[in-house]
Amino acid sequence: MSIILASGSPRRQELLQLITDDFELCPLSVDETIPEGMPVEVVAVFLADKKAKAGADLFPDQIVIGCDTVVVLDDAIMGKPKDREDAFAMLRKLSGKTHTVMTGVALYYGTKSSVFTVETNVTFYELSDAEINAYLETGEPFDKAGAYGIQGKGSLLVRHIEGDYFNVVGLPVAALSRNLKQFENAVKKPRVLFHRPTGEIFSENN
Repeated sequence: MSIILASGSPRRQELLQLITDDFELCPLSVDETIPEGMPVEVVAVFLADKKAKAGADLFPDQIVIGCDTVVVLDDAIMGKPKDREDAFAMLRKLSGKTHTVMTGVALYYGTKSSVFTVETNVTFYELSDAEINAYLETGEPFDKAGAYGIQGKGSLLVRHIEGDYFNVVGLPVAALSRNLKQFENAVKKPRVLFHRPTGEIFSENN
């Protein structure tokens, strides 16, 4: 059973290869508007589900993986910075504090689905303006939620993490590996049915 990764992220592609090489990339554009009043802890899995569902509509006979990662500080989501000033402001807010990285993952096979969320707490060192500006000069922050990449030079800003490192990168591979196996078994497992009038026993994929 082949897999579709509904993402164009090279980081997620690289991480998924730790689980399997049997997958294809299918970046999808979906409306990422967050419903007003939605709790921050469900935003990542809500967006992941939309991406995976869109992929399943295109590839109903393949397993589709959708992912979304959000950075949360003080119950507020920090997305990708709009510009240098915005990136500086984000990093200034993160300085010396602990924030939460939440990655939502959705698995689809036709109309069957399974979703889960993994959270990691990340604590930054106290950052000076000079340190923030030096990091901005690398160009690394501008396409990343929270304006940093822990797998790159952003690692120099991090004092401590609690939880899955790869979750912060964008794909919780250990949790995904286990959930993916369970999901594959669930969609492959036949359901045995008994037809009372004839005594015929037959099965169908559930």
